[in-house]
Amino acid sequence: MMLNKTDTYAENPFPCYPSQLDSCLRAHRLTVIKVGMYAFMLFVILMTVFGNLLVVISISYFKHLQSPTHSIVQSLAACDCLLGSLVMPYSMVRSVEGCWYLGDVVCKVHSSLDMAFCICSKIHLCLISMDRYWAICDPLRYQMKVTNFSVTVFMTSTWLFSFVYSFSIVLSGINVAGLEMLMLQISCVGSCVLLFNKQWALICSLLTFFIPVTIMISLYIKIFHVAQKHAKVLSEKVALQEMQSQSSAQRERKAAKTVAIVVGVFLLCWLPFFIATALDPFLNFSTPADVFDALVWFGYFNSTCNPLIYGLFYPRFQKAFKILFSTYICCFNDSTTLTSE
Repeated sequence: MMLNKTDTYAENPFPCYPSQLDSCLRAHRLTVIKVGMYAFMLFVILMTVFGNLLVVISISYFKHLQSPTHSIVQSLAACDCLLGSLVMPYSMVRSVEGCWYLGDVVCKVHSSLDMAFCICSKIHLCLISMDRYWAICDPLRYQMKVTNFSVTVFMTSTWLFSFVYSFSIVLSGINVAGLEMLMLQISCVGSCVLLFNKQWALICSLLTFFIPVTIMISLYIKIFHVAQKHAKVLSEKVALQEMQSQSSAQRERKAAKTVAIVVGVFLLCWLPFFIATALDPFLNFSTPADVFDALVWFGYFNSTCNPLIYGLFYPRFQKAFKILFSTYICCFNDSTTLTSE
């Protein structure tokens, strides 16, 4: 993630590495504040990991949830779960303590994984939007377009692109070209900072956030426009077969609304961070480190919200979660079959 290393902690007498003269300085916080931050962040991490793991298990366990669409949802949940388990715990320590204790190599790997999982999550949401668009706006050809094979190809491409793009940028150092003097000024033992120059701040923000968001919003405007037309036509029909078609259309619209909520929460969580990321190089990196930390965790919170949204708004996932909890947590026997909603 992109954080601005400033002189925020200049008055703090406690270095990250007391034995080294060029050590960074720890964040000066009251003990009660540190405990509160650790408790909150740990809660977010656990909710992110186990909530998304529950989505992954539900789709794997219940046949009624196994479809090309839900395969994308499952891959998204796996991405968010990995973010919560491989990235967020280390970001938690860095955010609270203001120090990075694992060295430069692990710092680069951590930054690369952070970028990769976040980009992968955004592209998955874009794929889900495209899937809903084809299902509602082109239902006759949907079955031919959206197959297990095509979904697998798109998901594999998404994971590969996210990792190649992120690791290439971080390991090559192209993102800090022209910032050598600034890097020398802020360099100290115990820092893990990923800066972007003006060019790459704009490129990364546009390519990994603003363009996907624009695509998603455009698709959902079209989806709801078509859904309203379908509702108007179907409302005038009363035959049994037509009523069944109406019920099917209603399910499609409900699924589209659920995904729209997911996209809306994603936009709310990540928009402030990417605005700050795009503007900070043009403001001479004046954004305080604590502000960037808060924006990063607000973005992380999106990965926590996704399984909650499915559990609250998607009846099939509601029942799947209840069955899993009652069977494996409360040890009650329950059906493993989900009825259509």
